[in-house]
Parts: sequence; structure tokens; C-alpha cells
Amino acid sequence: MTRKPTARDPERATLDKAAGENFPVAPFFLPGAWRSDLMAVYGFARLVDDIGDGDLAPGGADARLLGVSPDDAEDRLVLLDAFEADLRRVFDGTPRHPLLRRLQPTVHRRSLPLEPFLGLIAANRQDQLVTRYETYDDLLAYCELSANPVGRLVLAVTGTSTPERIRRSDAVCTALQIVEHLQDVREDLGRDRIYLPAADMKRFHVQESDLAAPTAGASVRALVAYEAERARGLLNEGVPLVGSVHGRLKLLLAGFVAGGRAAIHAIAAAEYDVLPSPPKPGKPRLLREMGVTLRGEG
Repeated sequence: MTRKPTARDPERATLDKAAGENFPVAPFFLPGAWRSDLMAVYGFARLVDDIGDGDLAPGGADARLLGVSPDDAEDRLVLLDAFEADLRRVFDGTPRHPLLRRLQPTVHRRSLPLEPFLGLIAANRQDQLVTRYETYDDLLAYCELSANPVGRLVLAVTGTSTPERIRRSDAVCTALQIVEHLQDVREDLGRDRIYLPAADMKRFHVQESDLAAPTAGASVRALVAYEAERARGLLNEGVPLVGSVHGRLKLLLAGFVAGGRAAIHAIAAAEYDVLPSPPKPGKPRLLREMGVTLRGEG
């Protein structure tokens, strides 16, 4: 379970959330320069999600750092606008927020583009305005903003971007986002968000009220199983990405795929009942999936 940021050190607490992700953020086996740069990118991605979800450190420290007045400190759209303005200072000035100051050397050292960062901010703006998705294609378009930029930044940090690798990476990142949505159905509903496509809910005869039940009924389980299989297919589509690189980067990318596969296994082991609590994989399963992924198996 990740810790909520504290007023004392919002930067450190945001970075500490890396331990609770489904995938390795900057594991020990990577070169030190890569780890530092990946953590800088993670700090940005985690903070923008925390702004969008209302999970910032108590006391308004982040709002003050971004130059947002106390009157607007709870307005997520205002905070996201201020965060975007500070992001742009990363590229042509001096940012205010310490996580963006941490990111600035990485951006310049790795020649990272602005667009993936803007995509992540756009996704969180969308979360304030769009709470339901009619079709699977609508959800994929959201993942193009909310998830795929992360993989593209990983490839850019490691200097391995190619059109084919980006395509495979997008598949993996979208899958990881879908899996996270499946794990967090109840939490998302508490924020008045549903990432299960409405067309699929209708197909499986699932009502919104069914998602608020203490445990999932047969229809909800069937729907979750269907979406989990879609995510599994996307992960399998991304497996060639792992085989296209070598050395420590291969281990990192295998960890992304394996993390998603292990999470899907945990969901299946819970018989697709994701409502009591988010199903999480154990380390043995993750290691097993790492082996499968490194061998290039589906």
C-alpha cells in the first residue's frame, strides 16, 4: 500500500509511491544514470496523477510551489494549468516545483520531447470532465494520453526509440492501464469514474449499481474477465518489444510485461471479483512471468 504524501516532504512521498506500482519503475539492476532519469520521469507522472485524483499532500504545499492561491488550491483544473505552465519552464526556464526541477536535467540530457508530458496532463484534465467511456475505442483514445506517453519516455530515456518499438510499447502501456482500471473499479467508482466501456457493460448486463456491491456478481465477473483478456492480448502484442533490445533494458521491459501478466493472474485467481479489494500479484508469480516473458512466450 502506498503512502499518502505528507505536508513535510511532498516530493519524497510522491517518489516513494513507485514501490506500489504494478511494474518496476527504476529497478536496482539498471545503470545509475538511467535510474535517476526514470525516477525523474516517474515523479512527474505520479504528481500529475495525484493532482488529477485529488491525492496531493495535505496542507496545500504543492499548490504553493506552483504559485496557486489558497482559494484555488482544491481546483484540479487550475492546478493542472499551473503544472503545465511549470512544465514548460522545464524546457525554457526555471521550474518552481522540486519534482520538475529534478526532471529538467533529464529532459536536456536525454533530449526528451514536450509532447508526452503534455499528453499526461491532458489525460488528467480529461478525468475532470469525462467520467464514462461509451466504447472500447474511446477508452483506447484515453490510454493514448494517460498511459502510452510513459512507455515512449522510457524508450527516449534509454535511447532506443523506433517506430516499431513505440507501437509495441503503446500496446504494453495501454494493457497496463486497463489492468489498473480493473483492479481499481471500486476506487474509481468512489471518484465517480467508470473505465469499463458502457457498451461492454450493456453487453454483459452490468449496471453501475452492480459495481458498488460488496462482491461481484456473475455478470460483473464475466465483464472483468472479458476486459482482462483484452489486456492480455495487448501484452502479448508487446512481447516482441522485449526481444528487440538487450541487456538490462531487456530486463526492465520484461518487468513491465510481467507485471501486467502477474496482475491479470491475480485478478483471475480472485475469480474476477475485483470489488472487495484490488487483486495484487505476489513476488513468486511476478518472477515466474518474468521468465515466461524473457523467453518470448505468450
